[in-house]
Amino acid sequence: MNSNILNLRHLTVLLMLCTAFLGGTIPAFAQQAGKKITGQVIDENKEPMIGVSILIVGTSTGTVTDFDGNYTLNVPQGNKELQFSYVGYETKVVALPASGSVLNVQMKSDSQVLSDVVVIGYGTQRKSDLTGSVTNVSSKDFNMGLVSSPEQLINGKISGVQIMSNSGSPTAGSTIRVRGGASLNASNDPLIVLDGVPLEQGGISGNDGNFLSLINPNDIESMTILKDASSTAIYGSRASNGVILITTKKGTSDKLQITFSTTNSIQTRTKLADMLSYDQFVNTIRTQGTSAQQALLGTARTDWNDEIYQNAFGTDNNLSISGKIARNWPFRVSVGYYNQSGLLRTDNAERYTGSIMLTPSFFKDHLKLNINAKGSINNNTFGNTSAIWAATTMNPTIPVYSGLDTFGGYTEATDNTGAPVNGAVMNPVGLIKMNDSQSNVRRFIGNVDADYRVHFFPDLKLHATLGYDYAQGKGSVYVPAEAAQNYNTSGLDYSYGPEKKENRLLTLYANYNKLVESINSSFDMTAGYDYQYWKSTTPLYSEMNTLGEIQKTSKAKDERHVLLSYYGRLNYSFNSRYMLTTTVRRDATSRFAKNVRWGTFPSVALGWRVMEESFLKENKVLSNLKIRASYGVTGQQDGIGNYNYLPIYTQSQNGAEASMGNGYIHTYRPSSYVPDLKWETTTSWNVGFDFGFLKDRITGSFDYYTRQTKDLIATVPAAAGTTFDRNITTNVGNVDSQGIEFSINATPVQTKDWNWDVSFNMTWQKMKVKNLSLVAGAAATNTSVGPTIDSYQVQTLTEGYAPYMFYVYHQLYDEKTGKPVEGAYVDLNGDGEINTEDLYRYHSPAPDYILGFSTSLRWKKWTLNTSLRANIGNYVYNAMAMNAGAWETVSYNSYQLNNLSTSYLETGFKSRQYLSDYYIENASFLKMDNLSLNYNFGKICKGCSLNVSAMVQNVFCITKYSGVDPEVPDGVDNSFYPRPRTFSLNVGFNF
Repeated sequence: MNSNILNLRHLTVLLMLCTAFLGGTIPAFAQQAGKKITGQVIDENKEPMIGVSILIVGTSTGTVTDFDGNYTLNVPQGNKELQFSYVGYETKVVALPASGSVLNVQMKSDSQVLSDVVVIGYGTQRKSDLTGSVTNVSSKDFNMGLVSSPEQLINGKISGVQIMSNSGSPTAGSTIRVRGGASLNASNDPLIVLDGVPLEQGGISGNDGNFLSLINPNDIESMTILKDASSTAIYGSRASNGVILITTKKGTSDKLQITFSTTNSIQTRTKLADMLSYDQFVNTIRTQGTSAQQALLGTARTDWNDEIYQNAFGTDNNLSISGKIARNWPFRVSVGYYNQSGLLRTDNAERYTGSIMLTPSFFKDHLKLNINAKGSINNNTFGNTSAIWAATTMNPTIPVYSGLDTFGGYTEATDNTGAPVNGAVMNPVGLIKMNDSQSNVRRFIGNVDADYRVHFFPDLKLHATLGYDYAQGKGSVYVPAEAAQNYNTSGLDYSYGPEKKENRLLTLYANYNKLVESINSSFDMTAGYDYQYWKSTTPLYSEMNTLGEIQKTSKAKDERHVLLSYYGRLNYSFNSRYMLTTTVRRDATSRFAKNVRWGTFPSVALGWRVMEESFLKENKVLSNLKIRASYGVTGQQDGIGNYNYLPIYTQSQNGAEASMGNGYIHTYRPSSYVPDLKWETTTSWNVGFDFGFLKDRITGSFDYYTRQTKDLIATVPAAAGTTFDRNITTNVGNVDSQGIEFSINATPVQTKDWNWDVSFNMTWQKMKVKNLSLVAGAAATNTSVGPTIDSYQVQTLTEGYAPYMFYVYHQLYDEKTGKPVEGAYVDLNGDGEINTEDLYRYHSPAPDYILGFSTSLRWKKWTLNTSLRANIGNYVYNAMAMNAGAWETVSYNSYQLNNLSTSYLETGFKSRQYLSDYYIENASFLKMDNLSLNYNFGKICKGCSLNVSAMVQNVFCITKYSGVDPEVPDGVDNSFYPRPRTFSLNVGFNF
């Protein structure tokens, strides 16, 4: 508490100094002798305007309007015009009255200026004034269709941003990467800021991988992506991986507006793993199998995929009401209901959402408030994804049901005692139907923003934000005792949670914005303070069987961390041509020791509006050209534990107990820790330019960037004997990356009846591990990483190479047949034997190029939209083909047969070749994500308009990859949940 009081005192002093400094920069408005002019300035609604700047043209003398929009100004002899200016309004130059001394003026809002404004960190800025790499996508450009989570709205829309759904399940989340990420073991997720509130990263019990899905995409107005250090450094320690600013919709109209939309869809499955058909399987067993294996062939004809997959119905319904409670009280309220079943039977996601947004203003718009509250309830039912592997490999000649009461009536492989065979593939239908896994997740996000433009000093604005983000997740799992999947433990019956997460925010900043005509300069200065507090708690809970016996326990958790920040930013523009942005932020995190707790993150950027120069200003073809360059440092402290710098003892679980008298007590063991664990920092350079042709009918941008991340926060093997843990989290190594981004937007056709918009973006990016050694100058480190398949890992982190490259043997092939030779690999080091010294790095799961293309064609009331994405140069390890493509996998035991991958017909492998590069496949692809046809009926009756759209999502995928999907997490395809093809119909009403 004392530290908080101290920080607030520091802030008070900071704001006072800031106000004093800024006040000293204001030029004096001299009141010279001459003709006295008085008047009032009003807006379009005939309301008085406060703080309008009034200058005598050709001088630096002027004044501002008072609370009632009135002004008084002494105009010297010889001056004939006054200039009236206000942010968001057209500047007016008005001649003095020929007679009399009263001059009233009505200002007109500048729609072009207003549409040019984008949200940036701690404020807004005109696009034309940006010096950093910033991209804004508004709601009119969002991806259409049944969208479960906000990030899907912008997939494929922005260069340098890669968004990949983690699976085809409606409960799955997405992996979001801005410029590929900057770290290895720490978080590579961008910072998400919702209406000024930075959100907690990660998930929560019952919704681990899809935390963003708790926000209704229909409530979102725009999303802004900050990519380079100039634009992100204002967020300091959390900005190394980019920042996504989400702005939600507000009420604006004087009239009451009611909007209702419903989207209903059917999802169907696309490609599945390529396994032997029924006839191929039977023929293979009869011709190549032993007599014992042939005896295991049944008489049924079962398509196991048909048994576990379904056509899945989904619906998304949203109702919003907006208007004004009173003249200065705009509001918007909305409710939503989303329900999507998964392709896998019993898989389902249900969401209820509600939001309230109030934006009142007081004291003639000097004080503006944003009062925002959003709530959601998610009810998830998780299909047992183990059934995907089981259905893929299950013997197609046996029936689903045994006709017996054992194992719930499902056919299972049993041993001589009648128990399920250890390690056998279980009945996929039983895995689904006899596993009831559910969760309930609730979330509330609320904030109050206060924006006060100082009465006696209208160029100064004071801002305060109070934010609160609360989430609670709990769930249960029930498997009956007779089910084969938990037969040895007599079933499963337990509840977990509730896990609770709190995120509290206090933001205070002052902003000074001034146009000084006398020196052709514009100043926009911001200084502020943030306090953010996180708390996560989980109670002790035990996993039990149906008999009430404890199988294992999970320890209780109570973890907290705090981030304190001071920051300042200057945006300076000279002559509307030359721009400078400087930012500095000081962050302190409780995750590090006091001596390394504070980090400083500066940035500087320059911009040059070349188009404003005299030699281009009258150019009839080129309408915009701006050159940008930036440098900055950002930090990282997410994706690690909260107490890795402290010597902590943890209580042992599940059997690690010591005998004491007649009972047992839990033992405690020390955790590994690094007392001087410190910030991971990323230094970035960015150069680019923005362009426009033919009155901006063609616009675009180009960027080249480099990033160097040092003091990587990584988990590496601990030196033997130094700790009780095998691994330790410490600062080790460096990673470099670079990339090129290009985007272009065009409107080739624009007439009354026809409009055609097209957009294209391209990203090239490379990343290289520079150092992974704990000791400087030590031998290069080679660390196996990635998903584990039967104790094998096929990816590596190696100094001098791209991260997560595949680490495999170079397969040899028969010269006559062209088939791979089992167990035959190239002796790369020439020592006469094949061992781990012959493993080599072969391709990366990261694409070299990422492409996006969107187009919209309107003819009268019809609109056709489509968007496509492509990855070039990405590779995937086809673990499904490897793991089911050898003869040994047809029988893991003597009681059961398993289906084979068609890969077996090509290789004839007897044993699995885990580390063969034969299974590393080129997974470049072209996907059409969306195709929609929209018809706007317009008014169908008094006060009601109608809009109807038909849509297809995941329309097609063109690729040479032989597996289920060329786009898989970590680049390893092992029993992937297929992404569905979705057919939707949307109907929208406006009243």
